[in-house]
Amino acid sequence: MVLDKNTAKKTAELLLQINAIKLKPENPFTWASGWKSPIYCDNRILLSYPIIRNYIRDEMAKQVEQLYGKPDCIVGVATGAIGIGALVADKLNLPFVYVRPEPKSHGRQNQIEGHLEAHQTVVVIEDLISTGKSSLNAVDALRAIDANVKGMLAIFTYGFETAANNFKEKNTELHTLSSYEYLIEQASDTGYVKDEQLVTLMEWRKDPSKWTNK
Repeated sequence: MVLDKNTAKKTAELLLQINAIKLKPENPFTWASGWKSPIYCDNRILLSYPIIRNYIRDEMAKQVEQLYGKPDCIVGVATGAIGIGALVADKLNLPFVYVRPEPKSHGRQNQIEGHLEAHQTVVVIEDLISTGKSSLNAVDALRAIDANVKGMLAIFTYGFETAANNFKEKNTELHTLSSYEYLIEQASDTGYVKDEQLVTLMEWRKDPSKWTNK
């Protein structure tokens, strides 16, 4: 769920401005899942732009407090949300840990890196939500040590129904700064995409797993 419309539009504008979100309806990307997609989102790039990363940091920190007050700890999901998660924790003057996709195969074999105690309240920071499976894997790891997961806040979501179902199944609240709908609106309003490209982007969104560029 997007909390603030103005923030959603501004976030979409900034991500398009630095090409963190690339739109290529005529020459689709191939995701790791094998899906063909006219859009690719790489929010890691925003860390290279101080003004933009600070805007995202400030908005995320503000929304964490609006939604959950002050948790005991901020958690980033590796690897994409380690940077922004640490910035949000610093802004809020809170401890920070991050969660790996799986435990390390050597050393202490940690999956959660940093100091976190059972029953502490945490808010999870993520950069991008597609199906939500990798994000919810981090939630499972936190709950396995009895952390109290208040919710998750991400920069951007594609808004897939499967993601909504996955979060509901795990009883995990999700909010995002922006979403696919706001992105497309911003791209259209600014002439970032042409009308025929817009049609392609909307068609893909209806059933991304079966979409092909004809």
